[in-house]
Amino acid sequence: MKPISRRFYAIAAIILAAVIFVAINIAANDGLTSAKLDLTENGQFTLSDGTKHIIDKLQEPVTLRFFYSKKIAADYAQIDAYAKRVRDLLEEYAARSDGKIIVQEVDPEPFTPAEDEATANGLTGAPTDSGSPVYFGLVATNTVGDKEAVPFFTTDREPYLEYDLSSLIYRLSNPKKTKIAILSGLNLDGGGMQAMMSGGAAQPNMIYTQLQQSYDTQMLDPGFTAIPRDVDVLLIAQPAHLNAQQSLAIDQFVMGGGRALVFVDPNSEMASMANGGGEPSVSDLPALLKSWGVIYNPQKVLADRKLAQEVQTSNDPRNPTARYPIWLHLSAGNFDHSDQVTSALQAMNLASAGALSPAKGATTTFTPLVSSSDRADLLDAAQVRATPRPQDLWNAIHPSGSPYTIAARISGTAKSAFPQQAKIKSAKINVIVMADSDIFDDRFWVRTQDLYGKRIASPFADNAAFVLNAVENLTGSNDLISLRTRASSDRLFTVVKQMQAEAQAQYQQEADALQARLTDTEQRLHALEQGQAANGQNAKTLSPAQKDEIERFKRDLIDTRAQLRDVQANLRSSIDALGSVLAFINIALVPILVALFALLLAFLRRRKRRRAVPA
Repeated sequence: MKPISRRFYAIAAIILAAVIFVAINIAANDGLTSAKLDLTENGQFTLSDGTKHIIDKLQEPVTLRFFYSKKIAADYAQIDAYAKRVRDLLEEYAARSDGKIIVQEVDPEPFTPAEDEATANGLTGAPTDSGSPVYFGLVATNTVGDKEAVPFFTTDREPYLEYDLSSLIYRLSNPKKTKIAILSGLNLDGGGMQAMMSGGAAQPNMIYTQLQQSYDTQMLDPGFTAIPRDVDVLLIAQPAHLNAQQSLAIDQFVMGGGRALVFVDPNSEMASMANGGGEPSVSDLPALLKSWGVIYNPQKVLADRKLAQEVQTSNDPRNPTARYPIWLHLSAGNFDHSDQVTSALQAMNLASAGALSPAKGATTTFTPLVSSSDRADLLDAAQVRATPRPQDLWNAIHPSGSPYTIAARISGTAKSAFPQQAKIKSAKINVIVMADSDIFDDRFWVRTQDLYGKRIASPFADNAAFVLNAVENLTGSNDLISLRTRASSDRLFTVVKQMQAEAQAQYQQEADALQARLTDTEQRLHALEQGQAANGQNAKTLSPAQKDEIERFKRDLIDTRAQLRDVQANLRSSIDALGSVLAFINIALVPILVALFALLLAFLRRRKRRRAVPA
């Protein structure tokens, strides 16, 4: 027998390797489709406990019909990639549900019954260059005929995909909606002065729209005398002045086991804008808050140097922004992570907020949910309204060294505010109070766009999440709370913000003094030149003293401008230095370390080989 050649061995090995490679891929495709490794900080691609709980509680089947124009959308890489994620997530829902969630994929090709079904269910086709629309939506139904739909999966909502799908399933599995009564002076439904000025109905407030989608909402008439008996949660936002009968009605609703979510404000900018910028809008519920064990001063506005937002102040490109201490940007450290309402919040934007504190000797438990930093102070509301310059407000702050409470949960036994008229004089209550109503203002937390006739919201802060979480929590259900805030990935440069605040505190006063000096010098020089012109003098007829004075003013002007430029440069020097260090680390240091490691490894291997060679 002839020996087998090495060439034959090589060819056989290559064929065997190819067979093994194909077999592994087939096995992985069939058996490992659900395997994944989620390395995101907040588990963005892993089903949350809330979603798992919603799926596990399903009593009746839910059918999810996923409409996707596969052939037409193949030319659009971004949509095609997002569609794969939607498909994978739907399959994960189905796998978790043990047959309770049925997923069906439909390709609504043009001029087919599937396309007719898509349009009949409210799905929107996105136009393409070929003229054939791309359908990329979902229709969900339960066994009793209820229907929910996602008209189009926009990429702006991709971070909120799990919430959108889980809330849709939750609504189908709980067709009876919780009822909310809303008492508000904010024109949340789109009416008021703004609608009159625009010549018609304005867009409803986005938080109000989301409440309508999830709950049975009812706006209370300003002249109400009682809270309807079927109301589960009473939401009070910037209430107008209430008479004694109305305050008693709220008191007895809460004492009777009703849950309340209350927003008062010492300086509601949203309410003031809705009323055409007239009288300042202040709200308070003095008797009720006192009976619940809460102290709130409607004449004090919270200002915070650490949480101050950057705002546009002028058209000067050298100094276009300033930190506005009454507009607050709160991050994860400002929320109580032990409470379901705020445990997952990442960012919130508020304006002209107030502060709450527990009353001495109160029988209720006061639990802070949202707090300021320790570099905050309370300023007179009248002073805030009369002082538009951010720097003036900044200078008026004398930090207390302790955080102030902006929102709190009030629980435990409370006494009625009206013991003489009340039927229920004492009872256990569960109320959430926030000293701000600008949380509802769309401009502080969401970007909206009109997409094929549908209003799409892209949040950049968790304002809506706080309100919806609070309502969800007060109704006794926490399933959706963990989902509403998972998408918020507020990754602030906290070191940079701290450096900006310190630099501003150190240099801004000097910069203001130099700017005032510069303005004064320019005015005096201008007055001198104008006076000479009025007297018919020119450069040739000026006396030596006048010429010296003009030259002195001009030199002073140049010197002052140079000093001002130096101060403004100092405002950014530390930040620029930090940026240079980070750029060096990212661009140069890591490659240098890799190269040094490679050289060290090569040296050690060479040294090992030398030792292995016999002498």
